[in-house]
Amino acid sequence: MATANQPKTLREAILFFANYENCHKAVVAIRWPDGVVRCPTCGSDHVTYLATQRRFKCYAKHPKAQLSLKVGTIFEDSAVGLEKWLPALWLLTNCKNGISSYELARALGVTQKTAWFMLSRLRLALQSDTGGKMDGTVEADETYIGGKARNMHISKKRRVMMKRGRSIAGKVAVMALLERHDKTPSQIRLHVLHSFRRHEVQGIVRENVKSGATLHTDSFSSYSGLTADYVHNVIDHAECYVDGEVYTNNCANFWALLKRAIRGTYVSVEPFHLFRYLDEQAFRLNNRVMNDAERFAHALKGVINKRLTSSALTGSELPQTC
Repeated sequence: MATANQPKTLREAILFFANYENCHKAVVAIRWPDGVVRCPTCGSDHVTYLATQRRFKCYAKHPKAQLSLKVGTIFEDSAVGLEKWLPALWLLTNCKNGISSYELARALGVTQKTAWFMLSRLRLALQSDTGGKMDGTVEADETYIGGKARNMHISKKRRVMMKRGRSIAGKVAVMALLERHDKTPSQIRLHVLHSFRRHEVQGIVRENVKSGATLHTDSFSSYSGLTADYVHNVIDHAECYVDGEVYTNNCANFWALLKRAIRGTYVSVEPFHLFRYLDEQAFRLNNRVMNDAERFAHALKGVINKRLTSSALTGSELPQTC
């Protein structure tokens, strides 16, 4: 945001974004940082702003010459105003344990269903490009996420028990790769796994970690065979958790944060939507040294050229992933 009085706290953000003009300026500054407004349909800069209608008009010849600021963003086709979207993004990016749809609904004065849809769209904005392969020292670890079978409704329990064993019934396998940095924050990437089979686990490692890097893992058998491509150090948790620089404790700390957010804030997450919650938690961890205003501004850049429809969110079509 290019304003001198940009908000730095939640209270300031609520007051600042209550004014539509401030919302307008913030989104325009992110979409067109050079100050030249261009039509998202044809790319023409022959565009004028109709202040009374809060819409832009493109003078190039094409259908729907008038368009709102939301077109071409995750806000497109939403009846919810930017005065509510932007505080919602502020809350999502800066609440360490996340914010539930019920909490957001009460805070914004919308229905729970609307708040849930808003949060799902905003999580799409938090997705980031991989940024190349990891190098240096990388930790790899895995976990299961999901509720205990004994706490499930009997109908769901029977369904999941038929598919999986008792110990992992209703759970989803997730793998983390964390690149250690000395002077800058360590960066993490998360992947939902279909299984913990060797070909899938090692495929993700090779896809994301540069050959020759130092790789720290536990003694899980699916990691065996990586020594040909990496300096592979193994820590056996049956014996110890730290052996000099060899450990996966940073990943373990992240699992604690993630599971605390899911159990304490979201309570129940369907496997189909789990990757969205992983994106959210990874965004906050990877940008943890930023202050609240910087983290919000960074997240706001991700709303451009992304779209999540209701049909994709509910499974009628494939969801968008990066």
